[in-house]
Amino acid sequence: MSITAERKAQVIADNARSEGDTGSAEVQVAILSERISNLTEHFKTHKKDNHSRRGLLKLVSQRRSLLDHLKKSDEPRYAALIEKLGLRR
Repeated sequence: MSITAERKAQVIADNARSEGDTGSAEVQVAILSERISNLTEHFKTHKKDNHSRRGLLKLVSQRRSLLDHLKKSDEPRYAALIEKLGLRR
């Protein structure tokens, strides 16, 4: 269910704005999206895992907040991120 260190490093490298960038909104949203997709796959086989479902809802809410902030502060970066990650909205 969790993201491996190698996969996380790859996601960070793919979405970093500059060398050593690990905390920008783009990187955070990409990591959250990866974790959300992993949990979504988990729920296909474990339908009654409500404890993890609560965690999923928290991750989705956190990602939504980051995306709202990015949209409010820098619309082109928001649009590029949505396009790159293939998120709806």
